[in-house]
Amino acid sequence: MTASGPRPRPGPQPNLPAGYQLERVSSLPSTSDACVEQARAGAPDGLAILADSQTAGRGSRGRAWACPPGNLYLSVLLRPRNAAEEAGAGQWALLAGVALIEALAEFAAEANGLRLKWPNDVLSDGAKLAGILVDAAMTASGVADWLVIGVGANLASAPVIEGRRIAVLVTPDGAAPMPLAVTEMFLARIEAWRNVLARDGFGPIRDAWLQRAHPLGTPVTIKDAMRSRTGVFAGLSAQGELLLSDGDAVHTISTGDVLVGQGG
Repeated sequence: MTASGPRPRPGPQPNLPAGYQLERVSSLPSTSDACVEQARAGAPDGLAILADSQTAGRGSRGRAWACPPGNLYLSVLLRPRNAAEEAGAGQWALLAGVALIEALAEFAAEANGLRLKWPNDVLSDGAKLAGILVDAAMTASGVADWLVIGVGANLASAPVIEGRRIAVLVTPDGAAPMPLAVTEMFLARIEAWRNVLARDGFGPIRDAWLQRAHPLGTPVTIKDAMRSRTGVFAGLSAQGELLLSDGDAVHTISTGDVLVGQGG
């Protein structure tokens, strides 16, 4: 952390993949903002920041992210280590989604109830359980120079958000998992999928994401600043964009809010 930032708090030594470093803090405005600051200052690949609470958590599209105690507030800095890892930010978001759902499934009472929603949510029986926010500095060729992957997950409680269904992780014994334990599992899965990306490219990550998403043919509505589109989910492009079929054509969607189960 910077000299003016929050002091790391003591705690048990985490079990992390080689090359990763975890800074644990009691409270700060946003783990992602702190991690972005560190990225711009030259911090190394693998720096992760875990907070007990946030006072200004960020969600996608500038939305506020409610931060009750006991939930997961984590951000990790990644720097592509070789040309094979030079994927776009959207592909990294899908990689992070696969890693996150795998980590949460280790603690869930019914892992089959967990699903990925494009581009950055984990759902539990259709309600939002977790979200991913990616900040990135891009090169002129459109690949990431560095990324900060921010993760919020409702481990202990589900905040009330008007107009949205929000879930909390259901565990076999009813006890919320410790955020540190979920962090360790998430970073292990991030590293495992990074190795897949470096060895085999984005294709296996795309396939893994699709296996954990709502089925092909599911009705969806896509909303962006300009308009709303309805149709059915037709998969992902080779680059990780959403494919929407409206009966006449298959459209490639690179941004927008997805409403699952609402379509034409």
